[in-house]
Amino acid sequence: MKQFFATCPKGLEYLLRDELVALGAHEVHEALSGVHVSGELVDAYRACLWSRLASRILMPLSEFAAADEHALYDGVQAIDWSAHLGEDGTLAVDAVSNASLMRHTRYLAQKVKDAVVDQFRDRNGNRPGVDLEQPSIRLNLLLRKDRALLSLDLSGTPLHRRGYRVGQGEAPLKENLACAMLLRAGWPEIFKGGGALVDPMCGSGTLVIEAALMAADVAPGIRRSYFGFLGWLGHDGDAWEALRAEAEARAETGLRALPAAFFGMDEDPGVLNQAKRNAQQAGVIGFTRFERQAIEHLRRPTDATAPGLLICNPPYGERIGQQDALAPTYRAIGDTARAEFDGWRLAVITSDEGLGRAIGLRAHKRYALYNGALECRFLLFEIGGDAAPRAVEERALSPGAEAVANRLRKTIKHLRKRLDREEVHCWRAYDADIPEYSAAIDVYSGREESRPDKPAATWLHVQEYAAPKEIPEHVASARLAELVRGAAAAFELPRDHIAVKTRYKAKGGGKYGRMDQRSSFLIVEEAGLKFRVNLFDYLDTGLFLDHRPVRARLREAARGTRFLNLFCYTATASVYAAAGGARTTTSVDLSANYLEWAARNLALNGFSSAAHQLIQADCLQWLEHDRGEYDLIFVDPPTFSNSKRAEDFDVQKEHVRLLGLCAERLAFGGTIVFSNNYRRFKLDPLIAEQFAVRDVGNASIPFDFTRNSRIHQCYELQPR
Repeated sequence: MKQFFATCPKGLEYLLRDELVALGAHEVHEALSGVHVSGELVDAYRACLWSRLASRILMPLSEFAAADEHALYDGVQAIDWSAHLGEDGTLAVDAVSNASLMRHTRYLAQKVKDAVVDQFRDRNGNRPGVDLEQPSIRLNLLLRKDRALLSLDLSGTPLHRRGYRVGQGEAPLKENLACAMLLRAGWPEIFKGGGALVDPMCGSGTLVIEAALMAADVAPGIRRSYFGFLGWLGHDGDAWEALRAEAEARAETGLRALPAAFFGMDEDPGVLNQAKRNAQQAGVIGFTRFERQAIEHLRRPTDATAPGLLICNPPYGERIGQQDALAPTYRAIGDTARAEFDGWRLAVITSDEGLGRAIGLRAHKRYALYNGALECRFLLFEIGGDAAPRAVEERALSPGAEAVANRLRKTIKHLRKRLDREEVHCWRAYDADIPEYSAAIDVYSGREESRPDKPAATWLHVQEYAAPKEIPEHVASARLAELVRGAAAAFELPRDHIAVKTRYKAKGGGKYGRMDQRSSFLIVEEAGLKFRVNLFDYLDTGLFLDHRPVRARLREAARGTRFLNLFCYTATASVYAAAGGARTTTSVDLSANYLEWAARNLALNGFSSAAHQLIQADCLQWLEHDRGEYDLIFVDPPTFSNSKRAEDFDVQKEHVRLLGLCAERLAFGGTIVFSNNYRRFKLDPLIAEQFAVRDVGNASIPFDFTRNSRIHQCYELQPR
């Protein structure tokens, strides 16, 4: 297999990863502003033709040391360029320098070009020419510190240039960003449900046209006449023509069935004419309608009966320099949506959160996207109807509740960029930050399992900590009520979106009171994987949020391994291992209920084959009788456990025996990852004699848990 790198605008990495997987790519791993892919040449061709999100598809040719210009020249000369370019061909070079002493990118590009053409001249006296627009091959140099990576740019020109744009407005939206907005807004699902699309500020029509092409299954690259591989000597013409023929057949079928459900409005007649010409060039003019209309006078299309998508890219403050002047425009978007588009979804991109608030609706989802170098927020709203956000009860907060709300708002502001960048949907927002209000507040964003048609929403899980003995129970209860009201205000949530686990004093210490019995599950996402969580019916939710980095480490280490998960709970770690390429997973737990939950988690992510075993057993007894061999073992036992069906367990007393039994099942060169959340836990000295021990506790604490770095301990163990 060959290695490729698909570049994309910042913020689109996870969407691009999912798109490339759907296109058949293998071993897909996201990186900053791009995705690493393994595959055959035809997979790269398919990405060039079908990716709606990628900017370029690069195929690495060589990586070498390049501490100075001479080393760079020699590294380029070491490649046999006659395998890639004919002497009558042309080339162009793009260069990027990152943390290197050689920073002048035009000079670097010139140096690479010289090395290539000098090789031809030295061999036969002829040298290829230079063509900056449509060269036979385009090379891409990435210089990072003292290392150079030279790649062939198979796309040739940026893939967002679809080949249909003949005119654009003052602030055009790139086509791949438009597609990211459409995907984040759920346009494919809305269209399948019979919904239409309206862009009330359509400009040159990018969102309208891309929505139509997406709905019609038209390959975004089908109208491009140039790609960077067409003049490359390694080009497989037969494979490319077969892909194009398939794409043309799919486009013909899709356009034949496409309804006229795409509406664009704008106040500028000039850009509307450009939009019509662009739609004509894209082949969708017959399915679109462009009209001159102010947002204040916008009406829902009379033939749009099913709930649809109202989406726009309104002017930002940067465009005219005065954000105050734009607030009425944003208010008009919200007012018109409420008045005319009941039951629809509204999607708005803006670079200014204040302007987003001026819409006057509560967004149920926010994403970080970049319009060029400008960081933006992409906001989703459900308009009216059963799916509408419910208004937060408007009443004055007590000083205590206000303090909690302010603390949470500060935390949200502090963490928002990183949460958006890393696409973290479940996280800890509060951990007794104000000592008098002693509880943990976790945020879960997900869809109700029983109502998959509803959009994802935000829920809170509040878990009260035991109050000191000197605090009367009624005082602790009042403080908890204040904390819940403050949290509802900060997150703008109704009370029924907040699960509260309360403590009461009993013999032997604090106990949690009776749980709600809703039998209601959410489907949440973490690192591209799906999990069932239940916030109301159980003490724990089904997903230990503090183990997010631990699961990520297991995923990275799992490729090709036989993975064993002891005390597996809902098997989230097994799902991660399977996603990381584990050959087999074996998950052991005593609870039949949790194993059924685990089976659903595995199935949700496509891992329901016989390679993924679930075993109901006491883990210690099972280890004594099992004869399997495992390359990677994850052990996350409870602190204490007593059960009628199994012997009592105390992690401090039993961990030597437990880890010894694990070592007997470990393959040569294998690793045990041992975690527990007993705050006073001490690793027995015998463990250090038997194992090489690496304490990874600090590295395993998520950024949203740093206020409580003792939330768990974690070790990686390898037998001596």
